[in-house]
Amino acid sequence: MNDYILFTDGSVDAQTKTGSGASLLIRTNEVSLPLKMLRHRIQIQQFVKTSSTKLELQTLLWALSELAQDCDHLTIYTDSQNIVNLAERRARFETHDYHSKRGLPLRNTELYQAYFRSTDPLNFELIKVKGHQSSQKRSPVDQLFALVDKASRKARLATK
Repeated sequence: MNDYILFTDGSVDAQTKTGSGASLLIRTNEVSLPLKMLRHRIQIQQFVKTSSTKLELQTLLWALSELAQDCDHLTIYTDSQNIVNLAERRARFETHDYHSKRGLPLRNTELYQAYFRSTDPLNFELIKVKGHQSSQKRSPVDQLFALVDKASRKARLATK
């Protein structure tokens, strides 16, 4: 089987509304590779007119668009509570035609719809990681996520 792991994270400057998304796609058997080797495989994408919630979705959608065609199973690691909860919120979104309880259109409707279109054909699972943990408490997966987190923040700061 072709099992992959995807790590995504974003960092946004709230004042300029610009952000950087970072992703790392590896095969499951590559988890134990040296961090030095995997650091160079992190991809960065810049986004404008964004917010933290929007950036997390934009980054994941961009990363999914780069997904290998031979992917049989995908495990996605994110620290975004919004993304992790999308599956359980989907029925309500669709029942209310992507409008709030007050009848207002949801802010990120297009991104939510794109997320469902992108993930519906996938065999995947989402796992929420705790971001910004101390080094001593990090598992190998947490260490990889920390690399991606650091890369997104570094890229955002480089655009200032």
